Amino acid sequence: MRRKLRVPMDDGVDLIADLYVPTGAVDPPLPTIVVRSPYGRDAGLTHAPELAREGFTVLVQSCRGTCGSGGTFVPQLDEQRDGMATHRWVRRQPWFTGTVATFGESYLGYTQWAVAGRMRREDPDNAPDALCLNVTMPDFGAFTWDNGAFSLGNALGWSRMMDLKGLRGVLVRARLALRPDRKLAAAFDTLPLSRGDAVVAGRPISWYQDWLAHEKLTDEYWTRQSHAASVPDVTAPVYMATGWYDIFLPWQLRTYAQLVAAGRPPRLTIGPWGHASAQNPFVVESVAFLKEHFAGVPGTREAPVRAFLTGAGQWHDLPAWPPPGTATRPWHLHESGLLDPALPGGGSTRYTYDPDQPTPAVGGPGLGADAGPVDNSAHERRPDVTVFRSAPLERAVVIAGEPVARIRFRSTAASADVFVRVCDVHPDGRSMTVCDGIRRIGSVGTSATDPRPDDDGFVEVEVPLWPSFHEFAAGHRIGVQVSSGAHPRYARNPGTGQPAATAAVTVRAEQEISHGTGHPSRIDLPIRES
Repeated sequence: MRRKLRVPMDDGVDLIADLYVPTGAVDPPLPTIVVRSPYGRDAGLTHAPELAREGFTVLVQSCRGTCGSGGTFVPQLDEQRDGMATHRWVRRQPWFTGTVATFGESYLGYTQWAVAGRMRREDPDNAPDALCLNVTMPDFGAFTWDNGAFSLGNALGWSRMMDLKGLRGVLVRARLALRPDRKLAAAFDTLPLSRGDAVVAGRPISWYQDWLAHEKLTDEYWTRQSHAASVPDVTAPVYMATGWYDIFLPWQLRTYAQLVAAGRPPRLTIGPWGHASAQNPFVVESVAFLKEHFAGVPGTREAPVRAFLTGAGQWHDLPAWPPPGTATRPWHLHESGLLDPALPGGGSTRYTYDPDQPTPAVGGPGLGADAGPVDNSAHERRPDVTVFRSAPLERAVVIAGEPVARIRFRSTAASADVFVRVCDVHPDGRSMTVCDGIRRIGSVGTSATDPRPDDDGFVEVEVPLWPSFHEFAAGHRIGVQVSSGAHPRYARNPGTGQPAATAAVTVRAEQEISHGTGHPSRIDLPIRES
């Protein structure tokens, strides 16, 4: 190991990096792996020692303004220029092995997307030769404002973690892991949202204020840090892994689809994990992927996609995602609470949403180890959660893809959220999470995409849900919840339509779901035919 190498950036700032070089000759030479992280150069997160033991030379660099690197840390905004400068520098070093692979998860994956497409287009001689991406995406704005709803739990929780840096931060985080974080819980319940960071950190956090101030994803603040448009420019081989309960899942599978459409399908693994699962085989499969491409080691994968079928508890090797033989089938929401693939019924369903007593988040995707399916049966007895269930299934039904709910909806409030969740209802009464999604209407950030109301004031709210690969067993029921929030995973909607950063007044909202035959509320499920 060589610690604290100084890597010069184009503006004169030095970023600090550690270098791992395997002992002994490696024949044929394996790629030099570049890992760029804002979380420090700790081996447990970067996996550098494991990679070096496999024969890879590994450079682990701290992002600007973190863990000894110069400059100021501004999430996302400097990763492209710093990453490109780093790649050029690596190729000039005497220990460079001839090719470069990038590696990492979450923010470490974002730093890969920041450089890969643009360098391939503008500076191909210095572009990475392979990418290994785990639980990540190229556009954090789309995640921060998920269909108009602010991802409060992750945004403020991550900001608190990044604010607790150094030894003090390690000790505080260790204590917080053993008991509830009271400051964070209080911050989640604080209005206006722009005061939450002061509650948890004692002062404003600059990037958190920026995120709240830019509700529109078309703002230049977000567009300059989005690298989604450059994904099709990536020609290097790509391996990616994710989980059904990961916070970035929908967007990671959309980058997969972009590469497939460009004629360069990645290798993909999707397992029954959240964002921080220790069972994710990312490191082992990345090593195998790189050795197959650069050292001629025979591969062991039978198909380019390996996906875990939840409900059945089985791994499946697939030619693509979603797999062939999947067709969209509408299931209608009836006033009686029935979920039926036959003709829609009539009437409407009403409930009251009170932002002062917001509908809580229950399970689902998350940053922590507790992400995943939970029993929703108690949650579904709340008066602000409407529930629709199918009859017991005569045979198993498998969904494979991204369900989309189309809810004919109206509210007495100026702005409202529609949150939809699919559950697997067991014969013993458990209602287990499968997937969910949210969409906000009537807000500053959604004004350009809000559906137009009909003569009765109803709008059709289209809600894309998390992708899923799930088997509902024979005798089980398919359940669908419709509510107006999942706090604090998503910030509660005050209902006024005022800017999210400053809205402090709340209004109770009377919500109505229409089941009429003209424009029935339904959910389109991607059914995999047997």
